[in-house]
Amino acid sequence: MCPAPPACSVPGPKYRGPLHCLATVAREEGLRGLYKGSSALLFRDGHSFATYFLSYAILCEQLTPTGHSQPDVLGVLVAGGCAGVLAWTVATPMDVIKSRLQADGQGQRRYRGLLHCVVTSVRAEGPRVLFKGLTLNCCRAFPVNMVVFVAYEAVLRLIRGLST
Repeated sequence: MCPAPPACSVPGPKYRGPLHCLATVAREEGLRGLYKGSSALLFRDGHSFATYFLSYAILCEQLTPTGHSQPDVLGVLVAGGCAGVLAWTVATPMDVIKSRLQADGQGQRRYRGLLHCVVTSVRAEGPRVLFKGLTLNCCRAFPVNMVVFVAYEAVLRLIRGLST
């Protein structure tokens, strides 16, 4: 039982929307606050996008039936889903670090930078911390990227059809 109604109330959200969030972060943390986690984002996206497109191309090649120049829809679905899962497998460690850096400062700062965040997190929680959320990311990535690449291939075929 709650001692008094104010003690039981859940605080509302800190931000009233994206523009309010932008203004609040800029006011409280300066321009640098808007770019927290950007170094981890760069490390995350560089190799994960390379993995994404390279694995899709290789899988499409492997799944293309003999005598055809392109995979069928099922091949595209499988290649796209697998490419999404592989990309998130590679991206998740830096995504965890990016999220921690972005959330840092809600109260007191824990991390001095990217490397300090990695070392501190691994020391405190072990190497598995770098893969927090991977299962959920993969469960989401497979169907999403199936659809992404089917749409991509459909647009390519449409463009090729219009140019001939």
